[in-house]
Amino acid sequence: MRIGLHGGFGEKGRTSIGIEAGERHILLDAGIKVGATGRDYYPLIDDAAIRALDALFVSHAHEDHVGGLSWLLSRGFRGRIFMTAETFAESPETLAHYGEREHLDAFPLAASAVEIFAPGDVIDLGGLKIATGRSGHVAGGVWFAAEAEGRRVVYSADVVPDSNVFVMDPLPRCDLLVLDASYGADPVSGKERAAAIQEWIEMHPDGCLLPTPLSGRSLELMAIMPGCFAIHAGMRAALEAQLAPDMLLLGAVSLLRQRLQQAEDWREGEPLPSCPLLTDDGMGRAGPSATVIPLAYAQNYPILLTGHLPEGTPGHALYSQGRADWIRLPTHPTLSGLVDIWSDAGKPPVLGHSCALDALDELRPYLPRLRTDLITGDFIDLKDD
Repeated sequence: MRIGLHGGFGEKGRTSIGIEAGERHILLDAGIKVGATGRDYYPLIDDAAIRALDALFVSHAHEDHVGGLSWLLSRGFRGRIFMTAETFAESPETLAHYGEREHLDAFPLAASAVEIFAPGDVIDLGGLKIATGRSGHVAGGVWFAAEAEGRRVVYSADVVPDSNVFVMDPLPRCDLLVLDASYGADPVSGKERAAAIQEWIEMHPDGCLLPTPLSGRSLELMAIMPGCFAIHAGMRAALEAQLAPDMLLLGAVSLLRQRLQQAEDWREGEPLPSCPLLTDDGMGRAGPSATVIPLAYAQNYPILLTGHLPEGTPGHALYSQGRADWIRLPTHPTLSGLVDIWSDAGKPPVLGHSCALDALDELRPYLPRLRTDLITGDFIDLKDD
């Protein structure tokens, strides 16, 4: 088996992994890199390799995992496309926000082109089997385990082993683990960060803005709200669709459904509410947040950012200039989670994706078999590992 690192290695964004096994060539995710321009916006894979792909498997509908799909089609990809029903439902909006218009117009994501699977399914491509499991990151989000020639590679995509909302299925033992290292060696738990966010909200009783991705972190924030809150009215249907019992922890469905029913609907043009307001997306580049963040700043309405802030985004600019606060709400593994996942997988050789090289170096003492010598554009052959 040959593994191609097409995006997300030594960097955050454009996550994409290729696997070659015998006659089968597949791609796991095709994301974009927020803040990049030109060719660096998309996975580093050439057109010939794109045309040779048998299939694309998409882990979830966040931009750094699916945002390059229409671009991939524009470069000649004609293979099969696999994703869960939830990912398919959310992908068009992500593509609309992060894809290029010429690609979207010429290569829209059609239902007839997508093969739907459920987490836990195994897809057999003939000589290459792809097992799946719930990621704990978003509703419908999955990890992938590719097995062929007596070898197994596990790609975690984005996982959350200690989510307060979502279920994560254990990763299987493997010969190579491609692990979500988004936070490097950050030791602070999700429970501690949730408490800090609750305290910050309580310190701003007259209202505040919390930009958030539409899927995943929105539910995590709803679960920890210390009191009443509002949502952008356009988010309600998408949030309701994420309340699937087979994706959520026991008790989370009823809690979140109750909180969503009690949440106020806020619409643009209305006064900002005197309670916490959730709007999407989390970086302020797209969706209602792109409009609401400047409005909140102009009115001295407090802003709390809780996720990744790529350079060049409004969120990054606000935080850098001291115009917004930031408390990371973990939607990726922190240090203890990374160590546990690696140990449970049999302590195999491991590659960290979605993480800068300096942060990977800090993580290596805790994961002794972590490779820090590979970056986007490199390949690894399991027979030589």
